[in-house]
Amino acid sequence: MKERRTRYETAAWDAERVRALRHHLGLSQDAMAYELGGRQQTVSEWETGRYRPRGASARLLSMIAERAGFEYGTGDTGHGTRNTGDGDAGHS
Repeated sequence: MKERRTRYETAAWDAERVRALRHHLGLSQDAMAYELGGRQQTVSEWETGRYRPRGASARLLSMIAERAGFEYGTGDTGHGTRNTGDGDAGHS
């Protein structure tokens, strides 16, 4: 049986996209971390490119982005597009 995947599981979140989403939401790193149930340091590490969100963190960012009307991309397709490419690697 084929595994069911949603677009939330496939969005690629790089440093620029994470920072842009946070700014779109009008949140500080600390406030975004609180909303995500994580640490400010993790948000900072995503935004500096030290790590990339993956797994549940990437899906949660994608869900938040979509509900906030924020255009996010996947893979290397550029910003502002939605695609169902493969997932990304990194640290959550």
